[in-house]
Amino acid sequence: MSARERVWRGGGCHCGAVRFEAALPDRVEAQSCNCSICAKTGFVHMIVPESQFRLLKGAEALSRYRFNTGVAEHLFCKVCGVKAFYRPRSNPDGWSVNARCLDEPEALHLHLEAFDGRHWEAHAASLAHLSKEVQ
Repeated sequence: MSARERVWRGGGCHCGAVRFEAALPDRVEAQSCNCSICAKTGFVHMIVPESQFRLLKGAEALSRYRFNTGVAEHLFCKVCGVKAFYRPRSNPDGWSVNARCLDEPEALHLHLEAFDGRHWEAHAASLAHLSKEVQ
């Protein structure tokens, strides 16, 4: 598989009420963020364009939470409370998928980088390219 080839990979919340797929290459650039919500939930970000994400099941099981600027749409399963993906403030044209919520996270080679979300305004532009379609 080339660096640009993507495979649809499944994932979901803990109880199975919410299921999704994301088109991901074998090697993925992922971020570990230290902002208030990511640090507390252990979210490992894999940001993908809109076209590379599909909600398969559970739209009605999602609870929405917005804070601070209200731009990011944090989505949690109403049943088990897991945040498997959300619409990030840095990439409102895409989705951030939690690598920990994939069915087979070990199938990916994650290149995990620290992201300073505590100082979001100073660093957010460095993520903008992640939700753009690969040419």
